[in-house]
Amino acid sequence: MMRLFAAVALVLPGLGHAQSVEVRAEEDVYKFVNPNNGSGPLWDYGSTNIARIGDDVYVSQQETGEGVPPLSNTRWRLLKRGLDGWKMVAEQDQFIQREPCPMGVLGMNLLLSVNNSTQPPGTKYGNCVPQVTRFNFAETGVERLDFTPVWDKEHYYTDHSYRGFATDPASKQALLLNIDAKSSEQNACLLSADGKTLANASVSFPIRSCYPQVALRGNAVHVLAVGDIVEPVEEWKAYKFAQTKATWDYVFRVLYYTSAPDITKSGFCAAVEIANVDKTAGAISNQDLWISPEGAAYIMYTERQVASALMRDKFFPGRPIVTSLLLAAVKDGSVVSRKVLYAGTDAAQCGHARFHVAADGTLYALMVTTGPDGGHKLMQVHPPIETAPLIPIAAKMAMSSYCLANTRSGNAPSNKIDLLGCSAGDTMSYMQMIITPAK
Repeated sequence: MMRLFAAVALVLPGLGHAQSVEVRAEEDVYKFVNPNNGSGPLWDYGSTNIARIGDDVYVSQQETGEGVPPLSNTRWRLLKRGLDGWKMVAEQDQFIQREPCPMGVLGMNLLLSVNNSTQPPGTKYGNCVPQVTRFNFAETGVERLDFTPVWDKEHYYTDHSYRGFATDPASKQALLLNIDAKSSEQNACLLSADGKTLANASVSFPIRSCYPQVALRGNAVHVLAVGDIVEPVEEWKAYKFAQTKATWDYVFRVLYYTSAPDITKSGFCAAVEIANVDKTAGAISNQDLWISPEGAAYIMYTERQVASALMRDKFFPGRPIVTSLLLAAVKDGSVVSRKVLYAGTDAAQCGHARFHVAADGTLYALMVTTGPDGGHKLMQVHPPIETAPLIPIAAKMAMSSYCLANTRSGNAPSNKIDLLGCSAGDTMSYMQMIITPAK
């Protein structure tokens, strides 16, 4: 259902850097059925499932096959926004995906990262083949081309891909990242717009790290990933199991960044540890990655010193359980600056956050907060402001998780923000906002 709203403008002053944010549209896109396979419509949160090409907006839908057993029991559907709502323009003919399929843009081409299962329905942790599907929307119809990356060595890819996907329209290249299920290496493949494999390299983090954000600038590749391992402290592990009886006990406590200055010539540099809350059983979520014109990596993440009241009450009494949004900048292999963008309190905390690049190159953080004045908010990040204003956005929908049509995925810098998120229950929704610099 499409819902169009009159523009709502909220203007706040901030050292001469005032902006207005207008909500232009809020509408439902599709309803989803839980595939019960460990994934969901935004499981690939390091990438994106929404893209803009000119005036057209596209969404990669995850559809669950009725009666198809997991794990690979979903398929991709490509939706396009029109005046009469969202319409399907292409879809996979089999339910052979476990995960949603992230998107990228190269000029007028739309790229979809897929991970096709080669096994019978109901297979768990079975072999899959990573591919890229390219669409061109010509006047005569949809032109489609499928191509398969060529890897430098044999890898074991399964339905748990933990993959990253990025595109660079300037160099007309794409970067696919996929994890080896046996070694936990993150394997990168640089691809041309016509599907030719240009280079390969692998990343080995100090511990298994997943849900990567990937940025591509020419032949330079940047990767941000969070540690994803079973609870390593036996005392904590035993206590949690005694209380919850849950056998799934993966923790996310260490954040890593690495880069390959030219992936066609050399591999990745040693990983840089960005944040670590191991000692207090905390939780970290990598939110986004942006590469400045000077080559610095801006890393945005949320951090909670203690992950839960269960752990706090037993092992860390008195510590607050609050989530804050932080920013770190890395240059030449070292963290050169750190900043708290939003300090959580007992009354208000920060949830999801993503970068958006405006038409003039200004970098913003779009975040959602809880509390009395909770909701979506916008903050300028670069160029830095001593005290950047936190601009509330008058949206009727408050989406706790979402993705944007971002520049890491080849979308052009724009004053228009395209957002896809979970608005309520089983509904994926679209929001369009406009940033207007103050005169």
